[in-house]
Amino acid sequence: MLRHAVALTALAAVVGCSQTTQTSSVSTVEGKAMSTSSRETLQERSVGLTIYSSADPAGFDPQRYIAENQQGYNPHFAWQVPGYGVVRDTRRLDLKAGRNIVSFTDVAQFIDPTTVSLVDLSVPAPSQESAGVKVLEQKFAFDLVSPEKLLESYVDQTITLNVNQGDGRVEKITGKLLSSNQGRIVLQTANGVRILSNTGDIQLGELPGGLITKPTLQWELNAPVEGPRMVRTAYQTGGITWRADYNLVISEDESSANLGAWVTVMNLSGMSYPNAELKLIAGDVNRAQTQHDMREKNTYGAFRDGSSAFEEKAFFEYHMYTLPRKVTIDQNTTQQLVLFPTAHDVKVQKVLVYYGLPADARYWVFPEPVDDRNLGSQANTKLDVYIQFENKVDNKLGIPLPSGKIRAFKMDGGSNPLAHTGSLEFIGEDLIDHTPKNQQVMVKLGQSFDVTGNRVQTDYTSDIKARVITETIRITLKNAKDTPQNVTVRETLYRWTNWKITEQSDAHEKIDSRTIHFNVTVPPEGEKTVTYTVQYTW
Repeated sequence: MLRHAVALTALAAVVGCSQTTQTSSVSTVEGKAMSTSSRETLQERSVGLTIYSSADPAGFDPQRYIAENQQGYNPHFAWQVPGYGVVRDTRRLDLKAGRNIVSFTDVAQFIDPTTVSLVDLSVPAPSQESAGVKVLEQKFAFDLVSPEKLLESYVDQTITLNVNQGDGRVEKITGKLLSSNQGRIVLQTANGVRILSNTGDIQLGELPGGLITKPTLQWELNAPVEGPRMVRTAYQTGGITWRADYNLVISEDESSANLGAWVTVMNLSGMSYPNAELKLIAGDVNRAQTQHDMREKNTYGAFRDGSSAFEEKAFFEYHMYTLPRKVTIDQNTTQQLVLFPTAHDVKVQKVLVYYGLPADARYWVFPEPVDDRNLGSQANTKLDVYIQFENKVDNKLGIPLPSGKIRAFKMDGGSNPLAHTGSLEFIGEDLIDHTPKNQQVMVKLGQSFDVTGNRVQTDYTSDIKARVITETIRITLKNAKDTPQNVTVRETLYRWTNWKITEQSDAHEKIDSRTIHFNVTVPPEGEKTVTYTVQYTW
């Protein structure tokens, strides 16, 4: 393992090295670090964190990013995290009149330097120009100390390697460092040039300037008068995101359910946020915009619980979820918070959907009428199982739901006489998109075991000269259960855009320009047949 014999005192001196060139008339102020055990510091500083997420619930796996972080294989992993945060840091500074150099080392590692700002909160806005602190210059220093950077800074200087030769023997090699690359060191020694592995101890001299131990935000400020100032800094950082997870526990008779929601926050930004005011933004925010006309609407969601849950409100064209208590978001962690209290007795309905066309034929779109009679003749036999519910206030909900993964469970009472209580069993999961209130939620849980379907073409005629195609379809549904089953039969009329149903066994519902539904009931241990004839013209 590469080890460097460098004194800690010299290393600490590097942090302030960029300030040593300032003249004596410039005051240097170090940003105070926050300690949750210090009441005075907490009074002098507050942190706000707003997290934006672009995570795809289907493919977002926090464990992947955590593993990359732990293994250190990808130094840019944090920029790949699907989301970002806006950090607002308010703290007190004791400034001297005139120019001051202010450095904050307790900042996120993956800052976007173009988003950094500093505002003096000690004077009202109309007086900012004359009485406020003015920012003369700001920079983000991120050239952190590392073995590689240290060795790079010692090129053409003398270093010493202690190389283990085995049997307890150590060879001390001193020479001028010519290069350090890919774990190999080239030294100009008194006995010639030597190429060595850098796996031994390396002794260096004085610590060179220009390197720092922590990412540092630095400002050059001009204060009109001496005294304390409350300032607020703000910036965007990568490496942080969130997603929503829902638990749906369905009742025994499958007519109601309890819905709970959690927020999973992943923080790999390189900084902890102690006692932060946390906000989450749900919606598709375009980051190319530099300014947002974000006018708040005073429309709060139905769920409020000051002890745990988020409060929801409309915010511009998005939705904001604010935690009404402060929370600590530690670095290199995933953390779950209650999004809203569990909604009890939400009315739900189980829906079986039969889509007889094979999966590869369901979304065909052709530039001209299709007269291939065999196209789409193969049938899917499985019925999809859905749970649907209305996101309305009178259904114990009525709050905008962020996109996320929803997992469904059902209690198994069981018939085992040795079992004292039932068990909660997993029955499926699905993804939901951002869902406004008063809209329907459809959750696909799987496919039915006891209800099956079959779709066949029973008649087909095509008259190209007359520009008419006629097709007859028969759908057969079989139910092996001892209770009736409600089924929605979904059909896509894909042969051409102009069509009409000329005959049908059951009434259909037109869903869109090429989709129809038949809502039917299949009797217990019986079957139901649906037939229809469609005529295409052009």
